[in-house]
Amino acid sequence: KGHYLNITAGDMEAMYERAEFAKEIGSVVVMMDLTIGYTAMTSMSKWSRKNGVLLHLHRAGHSTYTRQKSHGVSFRVIAKWCRMLGVDHIHAGTVVGKLEGDPHTTKGYYDTLRLDHVPQISRTASTSIRIGPRCPA
Repeated sequence: KGHYLNITAGDMEAMYERAEFAKEIGSVVVMMDLTIGYTAMTSMSKWSRKNGVLLHLHRAGHSTYTRQKSHGVSFRVIAKWCRMLGVDHIHAGTVVGKLEGDPHTTKGYYDTLRLDHVPQISRTASTSIRIGPRCPA
């Protein structure tokens, strides 16, 4: 079995210290939580590349964005953003156990990260994203 040492902390200095410690004891993967924010994710991605350590993202805190009924962001979008920031591996859920999510939804998260092309999914408030100003009708 392997392990991911959680380096999540209240500031970047503490995260770097934890990551260095993990590297010193031979850990090849470090873990951080989604709650640290996108800027900190980018910083840790750069550190990980420079130090030859894989970066795992735990989805802790995702429901703040993903479980809103009338607004929010799909976890598919969040997962893709995190990969674009340089995260190597993402915990996107499981089809068994204590975490919520049906098998098709969870498979969709992983397909978004693995496949070159993902067929269009239904366009609802929780899965659509609009970029830029609204076009006039």
